[in-house]
Amino acid sequence: MERRLISGHSPYEPRFGFSRAVVVGDRVHVAGTAPIPASGAPPDSAYEQAKLCLEIIAEALERAGSGLEHVVRTNIYLTDRAHWEEVARAHGEVFGDIRPAATCVVVALLDPAFKVEIEAEAVVP
Repeated sequence: MERRLISGHSPYEPRFGFSRAVVVGDRVHVAGTAPIPASGAPPDSAYEQAKLCLEIIAEALERAGSGLEHVVRTNIYLTDRAHWEEVARAHGEVFGDIRPAATCVVVALLDPAFKVEIEAEAVVP
């Protein structure tokens, strides 16, 4: 089965040896996506960070031949449970009608500036 790698702009990809997304068959697996802008620092609010994560995921899915409407699962990682409502609002704005299976847990993330990281799985239509 063919395996296609989708790269992003995260400086961690080459250091850790991972891809932003991997396409295998009709599945797209998007790696944990932190709020890393193409330049500059991450936004301050958990809501804006979640929106950025989802924009990066959307770009990877588009390059993979899929899209947000084809997402079947998301995993959301928060650094503080106090951020859940802001992140849920951003997630709901994108997935309110799509309603993928989702998990949300509280963890420690690599950079203390990150309040949220999101990963996704989608199908290729």
